[in-house]
Amino acid sequence: MHSPDQGTAAGTEWRVAHTMARCEKKLADWAAQQGWRAELPLYSSVKRYRGKKVEFLKPIFPGYVFLLIDPADSRLVVQSKHVARLLTPPDQAEFAAQLHSILVAIQAGLQLVPVVQFKPGARVQITSGPLQGFEGTVERSTDHFEVILRLDFIGQAASVRIEPHEVELL
Repeated sequence: MHSPDQGTAAGTEWRVAHTMARCEKKLADWAAQQGWRAELPLYSSVKRYRGKKVEFLKPIFPGYVFLLIDPADSRLVVQSKHVARLLTPPDQAEFAAQLHSILVAIQAGLQLVPVVQFKPGARVQITSGPLQGFEGTVERSTDHFEVILRLDFIGQAASVRIEPHEVELL
């Protein structure tokens, strides 16, 4: 990752690479080898495995790498085996400012974590607690929300209050 300067080099524009599954780091490395600026904001995630703490650096925005490239190089990026599609932010200045704020926060040592916005109707899997492993549908999204647990066969359902950190989107 480069220093979080907000400027762009002459003739370059930001592109947002929507990557193939789990290819963010590979794409960032490949782009750096091409001599391009690639930003992949990461956060630290600590998991316990067999009593040991293991730290992982994970993308704050899974599935996305931000590239500052000459628009003529877009085709080469798309042809890489790591990119599903390449998006162009409609407002380059706004995108650069927003990305800049995230990069400055990371460089300042602030702990950023992804914010998952669960919208009503979203399918989720419960990741902790007594319902771990079960799936449901979000009914409401506030400080807490309710997940609908369904019995489709009989057309019935019940809701349970779940904290947002206890679920992940499917």
